[in-house]
This record gives sequence, C-alpha cells and structure tokens, in this order.
Amino acid sequence: MSTIENRFNEEMNNIYHIAKKELNYTASRFIQLVAKYGGVKAAKKLISKSGGTYGFEVLWENKRLDLSVEALVLRPEYHELFTDEEREICRNRLREFGYESNH
Repeated sequence: MSTIENRFNEEMNNIYHIAKKELNYTASRFIQLVAKYGGVKAAKKLISKSGGTYGFEVLWENKRLDLSVEALVLRPEYHELFTDEEREICRNRLREFGYESNH
C-alpha cells in the first residue's frame, strides 16, 4: 500500500471515530468494510452504492457531511486514488444535500 493510501485509510478510521465520539453514531458496517478492504476500496464500494448510505443520512441530519466518505474523496491530496467519475458522484451527492465542498 502506498503512503497516500495509508493516509487515506487513517482518515477513513478517523471519520469513523469522530462520528462515534461527537455524534454517538457507531458505523459498524463502515468500519468493517475499512478493516476488510482498506480505506480506498471501502470508499469505492460506499460511493458506488446508488442513493448513498444510511451513514451519509446520519451525517446529513447532524450537519456533519464534512465527515462523509464523499467529502474525504474530494480532498485534493487524494485526487489520484479515485476516478473522475467517482469524484463526480461524490460532488453531486454532496451538492444534492446542500453541502458545498471546498475542493
């Protein structure tokens, strides 16, 4: 795994822990996917799910879409890990829910 993939993996774990601590939301399925496939593959699986995920809804309801996989994927430092199409899915989903990413 490359350094950038390791960093992304750490970030995926971080957003899980922040959501658990700040929102009291335990995203069991999310953390299982990250443990099983690694952050990048888990993110690709989650963003390809049409209609989004329950976790995304929870984050939206709590006004914390900054903790979403979609927001993480759009960070410039992770650009090379995802396709244009994957980033577009993330951008559109976030925009649809009123979240404007700075990326």
